[in-house]
Amino acid sequence: MDPKTLRYTKSHEWIAADGTVGISDHAQHEITDVVFVEPPKTGRAVKAEEACAVVESVKAAFDIYAPVAGTIAAVNDEAAKNPAIVNQSPYDKGWLFKIQMAAPTDREKLMTADQYAAFVKTGAH
Repeated sequence: MDPKTLRYTKSHEWIAADGTVGISDHAQHEITDVVFVEPPKTGRAVKAEEACAVVESVKAAFDIYAPVAGTIAAVNDEAAKNPAIVNQSPYDKGWLFKIQMAAPTDREKLMTADQYAAFVKTGAH
């Protein structure tokens, strides 16, 4: 995925136009070494900003929030089996789940890559 085409949340998740969700490169650096990924259950209905997955590092466990409302359509089993790929490839192999968006226009309400970069620079996270 090209990070410039994604939309971002204030809690550092990204979402692609096809509903693929992961955590930003900034987030994976902050979390440090990911050692465990608990994906959401496929078929689960989620609300925007609802905690639906967990990423654990050597530091702590971090909730992962649904960027938009919808239904979990798929999970990345490879990230659960090999959590290090979340650090190694946060925008490609390290995606966490796919969501079938209830309203695809909700994605447009999230931050663009440039807005997210400015948000991270302000330290408002």
